Amino acid sequence: MKVLILDNISEKGVKVLKDEANIQVDIKGKMSEDELCQIIGDYNAVAVRSATKITKKVLEHGQQLQVVGRAGVGIDNIDVDTATMKGIVVVNTPEGNTISAAEHTVGMMLALARNIPQADHSLREGRWDRKKFVGTELRNKKIGILGFGKIGSEVGKRCKAFGMKILVHDPYVTQDIAKRAGVELVDFAGLLKNSDIITVHMPLTSETKHMIGKEQFDLMKDGVRILNVARGGIIDEKDLYEAIKSKKVAGAAIDVYETEPQTESPLFTLPEVIVTPHLGAQTKEAQVNVAIDVAEEIVRVLKGEPVQNAVNIPFIKPELMSVVKPYVELTEKLGKLAGKLACGPIDEIEIKYLGDIANLDLSSLTNTFLKGLLRPFLHDAVNYVNAPLVAKKRGINVKEIKSSQTEDYTNQICITIKGNGSWKRSIAGTVFKKNEMRILRIDDFSLDIQPTGHIIITMHNDKPKMVGNIGMILGEYDVNIAGMQLDREEEGGTALMLLTVDQEVKPEIMNRIKEIPGVSYATTVTF
Repeated sequence: MKVLILDNISEKGVKVLKDEANIQVDIKGKMSEDELCQIIGDYNAVAVRSATKITKKVLEHGQQLQVVGRAGVGIDNIDVDTATMKGIVVVNTPEGNTISAAEHTVGMMLALARNIPQADHSLREGRWDRKKFVGTELRNKKIGILGFGKIGSEVGKRCKAFGMKILVHDPYVTQDIAKRAGVELVDFAGLLKNSDIITVHMPLTSETKHMIGKEQFDLMKDGVRILNVARGGIIDEKDLYEAIKSKKVAGAAIDVYETEPQTESPLFTLPEVIVTPHLGAQTKEAQVNVAIDVAEEIVRVLKGEPVQNAVNIPFIKPELMSVVKPYVELTEKLGKLAGKLACGPIDEIEIKYLGDIANLDLSSLTNTFLKGLLRPFLHDAVNYVNAPLVAKKRGINVKEIKSSQTEDYTNQICITIKGNGSWKRSIAGTVFKKNEMRILRIDDFSLDIQPTGHIIITMHNDKPKMVGNIGMILGEYDVNIAGMQLDREEEGGTALMLLTVDQEVKPEIMNRIKEIPGVSYATTVTF
């Protein structure tokens, strides 16, 4: 087996590979797409950090590739969809840099509160400006943590040591988990309104992109301080610049940017802003940890052993692959849909496998459902293997039920999610012949819809003009309707409508739909 190492991965990780008798290791630096395409065909595995891009073209030239390893969390530089289509396993290392990122966040917070970089610069230029750099104590301040996963929770532990009051917003954290962690769980608006300091610890997804912009800054306290050591793009940089200029935001500490490398941002011109060049994971310990982790994962794949951090392919026993594989994509889509339909933090999930498939080991399907549910918010921190553990840490109780009996279909998967004893949602799906997926039910509403493309989901009063009013709004934005399904409880009761449209629906469109009198619920999901 031949493994290609790129991007200066730690020698300790390389040693793990070299210690394997049947593995040959070649070490290169950063390579361009064309350079990589010329040699990748000779390799069974490639390991990268963030510099080299593993594109569709590269993967198509990698005829012998079995695994792509990312020594780090983010997989933005890897075409995961193409790798999946080609049966190439993509692995990452979601835990290796947790402490480094948390400590960098705390360091940035201290520097921001006490004006440390600004004071250092002033003194080096020969000025003794003690009065100019009056700071603020962290004790008794409220810090709002957006995202309470591995890094967010480690930041919370350190903030408690400073005597800070901790507010948390995370759709997948229950009140029980928050109570045990000694933090207060709040909604997004509540965190924005009440925090003295706000720190971001979420992945960049379509749901989180620019989730903090002008509208959100307007809700914040005057003099709030902002931290981002997660992903560029979650905070709208232009709106942040304006918020600091207007004194709404007292200062910001930024480690990540919408475009990287970044050396000319307008934010760099503001003395209230502290910046670092994406250093969250840049410690000796973190680089060693992620290198060893990714090397061990590559060895497991090449030996045909189960892996711990597969990003794109769940581990399914070879003898079950032909039967189970058609349901893998369905369960992931059911998970994504369930996440969109949730009415708050989830604390209980019931998964029913009905029909012939109930006699099989379906743990891979349960993992896939959980990955689909959690990934839109947690992104690279959750995968096919660790999804059950991630769910457990968030206080989500998962129950599997199997029965060979099913009324209408040869096989059926039924999901029920519950939260805080106050709400419950259910969905069901199946796979027809030729691997055609169908969503059959949402709550008590019957459907027959393919989970593909962009879909708008609404619940509204069953009365005239409701469908027309929604259609008129979509028409104003040139959004074309490709298909529609509608069901109702009873005449004049609640109706459920699913509209398949030709393009992704912007938040402003959904806000307009939600404002229509009689619409009780509206969301959009992209499969």
